Amino acid sequence: MNMKPSCESCGIALPHGAEAYVCSHECTFCPSCTARMAATCPNCSGELLRRPRRAAPAGDAPSAH
Repeated sequence: MNMKPSCESCGIALPHGAEAYVCSHECTFCPSCTARMAATCPNCSGELLRRPRRAAPAGDAPSAH
């Protein structure tokens, strides 16, 4: 899965540990934008589901929650 660094709608940063939502095409959105869009991707009309949490790559600082 391509871990996009920011929300495609509002541009807020989404570090690896942050809550984010993706569709099957890996479009990525923050929780606020996902709620505003009723969990439907504006690009492909797919359902937005919570992105799995992953550890930051070695050498990256841990993200603040």
